[in-house]
Amino acid sequence: MDTNDERFLREAIALAREGMDRNEGGPFGCVIVKDGEIIGRGNNKVTSSNDPTAHAEVLAIRASCQAIGSFQLDGCTLYTSCEPCPMCLGAIYWARPDRIVFAATRADAAAAGFDDQLIYDELPLPAEQRRIATEANVLRQEAQAVFKDWMSKADRTVY
Repeated sequence: MDTNDERFLREAIALAREGMDRNEGGPFGCVIVKDGEIIGRGNNKVTSSNDPTAHAEVLAIRASCQAIGSFQLDGCTLYTSCEPCPMCLGAIYWARPDRIVFAATRADAAAAGFDDQLIYDELPLPAEQRRIATEANVLRQEAQAVFKDWMSKADRTVY
C-alpha cells in the first residue's frame, strides 16, 4: 500500500465520521479515485434518507459515474472505510473499478452492530429455502421473451 492509498482511505474514514456526526446514517464512507483525483464521494445515508440502499459505496459509485459520464469505473480505485457488504460488493462489481481498498473488516462492522452474515448465509441457498418467502419462475416465459428481444435489439448498449 502506498501513501496515496492511505491518504484516500483517510478521506473515506473522515466521510464516515462526518456522516455519523451529522446523524445521516452508519459510520461508513467511500471515495472513488481516477488519475489521482477523487471523482466521487459517499457516506452512509440509510437512516436520514429512509433508503436501505443508500450505502457509502453505492452513493460514491453514483456520483462517480455521473462525474465521468459512464456506467463503468475503468481506471478507478474505490476506497472505503469498511469491507463492502454483499449489496455494495455487487454494485462495485457491476461498476468494474480496477481496485478496491478497504480499512475495517466485516468482522469489525459486526462487532459494532452491523452484521451482514445473514446475507452471506442466504446467498448460496436455493430461492425457495431463503428466509424471505420467494416464489421463483412465475411468468418465466414472458420474462424470457424480453431477454430474447434484448438479444436482437440492434441499438442496445452492451455492458
